[in-house]
Amino acid sequence: MRTANSSNTIVRAPWCPSLDQVPAVLLAFLASQSLIAEAELTPKPGLVDRRGPGAHTDLSLSIMKLSALAIEPYFREMAFVSEGSHPSQALRERLALIGRDAERAMFKATNGSNSHKGAIWILGLLVSAAALQVHDEVAAFQIAATAKEIASFADRATPRPVSHGDIVTKRYGATGARGEALGGFPHVVDIGLPTLRAKRATGATESVARLDTLLSIMARLDDTCLLYRGGAEALFTAKAGAAAVERAGGSGTEIGRQKLFRLDRRLMELGVSPGGCGDLLAATLFLDAVERKQDEMQADQSGLENQGGAD
Repeated sequence: MRTANSSNTIVRAPWCPSLDQVPAVLLAFLASQSLIAEAELTPKPGLVDRRGPGAHTDLSLSIMKLSALAIEPYFREMAFVSEGSHPSQALRERLALIGRDAERAMFKATNGSNSHKGAIWILGLLVSAAALQVHDEVAAFQIAATAKEIASFADRATPRPVSHGDIVTKRYGATGARGEALGGFPHVVDIGLPTLRAKRATGATESVARLDTLLSIMARLDDTCLLYRGGAEALFTAKAGAAAVERAGGSGTEIGRQKLFRLDRRLMELGVSPGGCGDLLAATLFLDAVERKQDEMQADQSGLENQGGAD
């Protein structure tokens, strides 16, 4: 791994793939495109979308896109170093090193805003796991299981600072993104993917299928982003509101749409955003595309029509 010395700081030189590293390029491309598709999907309750920043004060759709593109090269590197390898302590720590560089690139692209820190962890593991099995016929659940195995190794290279997730885990018992990975991504494999595919099977538009997938995850996930910003009230509001949209038939029905906008307004009032749910939707879209052997992510088609409030 190339480095360059500047004063007392070691800076890793940019990594560039060669033509024989196409699988790594494709996996990274799908990962970044899944983040962009998630960001563009509209209307999402409390989250950045085409309408605006949601409950955020330091993010926008353009910033989310810049962030996704800024971290794509690091997903490529994660995929490349994983090819031909196997889950191990060494691989886990190498991925962690690349992940920390990805975080720095993200903060530089966003002028200090945390747009995708959780997604770097989640998608980084899944990209690595997919790269380990890139020449095999593998299902999404197998990729998730391999990602779980990688996550089971500790990162011993550097002391890990206390994160928002750590604070929430201590206070509320929610396990956050690390717990999701160590559990084999149940909200992706057991909830996200089945919902996405079931909605498509009913003839729902891709935008409705993705929105309903997000809501299905929201109704069940103890999202640490919600807990950190708004406590138990915010989490209960989000889960109950998402479940209400589900009971109404989803975001594709008139009543479901009304309940979705009601939930959006309530989360905006509380100043909270289900960022963990958004990350897991992106992970769902990524695994779906990998399992279906797509060479690009279907672009989000949700527009601005009929996306004002409703009661």
